[in-house]
Amino acid sequence: MSSSSGRRPRVVLGVAGGIAAYKAASLLRLLTEGGADVRVLPTASALRFVGAPTWAALSGHPVATDVWDDVHEVPHVRTGREADLVVVAPATADLLARAAAGIADDLLTSTLLTATCPVLLAPAMHTEMWEHPATRDNVALLRRRGTVVLDPAVGRLTGADTGRGRLPEPEEVHAAALALLDAGTPGRPRATGAGEAPAGDLAGRRVVVSAGGTREPLDPVRYLGNRSSGRQGVALAARAAARGADVVLVAAHLEVPAPAGVRVVDVGDARELRAAVLAEAAGADALVMAAAVADFRPAAVSATKVKKDPGTEDAPVVTLVRNPDVLAEAARPGPDRAAVVVGFAAETGDDAGDVLAHGRAKLARKGCDLLVVNEVGAEARTGGGFGTAGNTVVLLGDDGTEQPVGPAPKEDVADAVWDAVVRRWARDLPPTSR
Repeated sequence: MSSSSGRRPRVVLGVAGGIAAYKAASLLRLLTEGGADVRVLPTASALRFVGAPTWAALSGHPVATDVWDDVHEVPHVRTGREADLVVVAPATADLLARAAAGIADDLLTSTLLTATCPVLLAPAMHTEMWEHPATRDNVALLRRRGTVVLDPAVGRLTGADTGRGRLPEPEEVHAAALALLDAGTPGRPRATGAGEAPAGDLAGRRVVVSAGGTREPLDPVRYLGNRSSGRQGVALAARAAARGADVVLVAAHLEVPAPAGVRVVDVGDARELRAAVLAEAAGADALVMAAAVADFRPAAVSATKVKKDPGTEDAPVVTLVRNPDVLAEAARPGPDRAAVVVGFAAETGDDAGDVLAHGRAKLARKGCDLLVVNEVGAEARTGGGFGTAGNTVVLLGDDGTEQPVGPAPKEDVADAVWDAVVRRWARDLPPTSR
């Protein structure tokens, strides 16, 4: 881990007063072991859960909570200005409210108000607090301003309570922090003048990503499916969240965990995916259809397991019918169409044309703005595809542009896709008011 200048990145770790404060010690360890220079700013309430000596010993820096400590160094201004990243974990409902209102009554909230770097908040609170309209409004406001606010996890809370509100695991928060520190991520540029929005290039945008492979049931045991692991779609969702977007992930049977900081809508078959995508993408700034959606499904689904007939070697005949074309429907012009629609095409060449020829035909046929094409199958020489960590693709635009990407990690491919979407916004659209 290093900053763009080659030095150790300076990270401010804020800790608010919640029972999950103990988990921040593990996050601190992950950050420091990764090479970051971390200064911990606990609130006074946080110190009732984990004491200052713990933070000082793990970070190697003295701990202060009050703006009156070391006044000659003006810490309430200097700390935020010099940081490469500010992370608050846990961020309580009270902390979110104070940050949204711009209250600066201690060193942590003063730092949030003066920070010119990316800010990552990892909420933790009881479910009722997280779902309260006041908290939801505060989170929405912070996200519009460019702050990356993760969604809390579902799990055991204090006492016997269980629900959404649990602090994401330190490894998840650490991964989101690394994404913001990544030199290849635009992140949140340092402000250079009054009125500039210190936000990532996707801040204030609402984007929808589909990922994974649909499964079309044949009977209670069997289904028709495909080899998609969902890795590329998950990478797209994770990078969008790291760049400040409000992300919805429509997930069909992922083999990898969904990233922190996105809202997940689980689906099973193609018709469920269609309903979720059309509902979530209505009026969105971008829709990226990375899911592998089955083209066909069994015409009839048996209520009981289809068994072998011991009296014959014949196999049952399965009649297939076509599934809805979700990408074509989502790309159709209309008031609910997402501003930019991106499709994916896993293609193989044949006697009718090569991979790019099939991709260009699909781009025109579907009506989307961009199409991400990658070659799959036994003859593919791309170094990527289903289930792999990397990919090699070509981004086709409806304006005739072609952009090869890779071989590269799927996270880098995701950034290239979002870069193309950002260019399309800059060409065609004013900033969203959402």
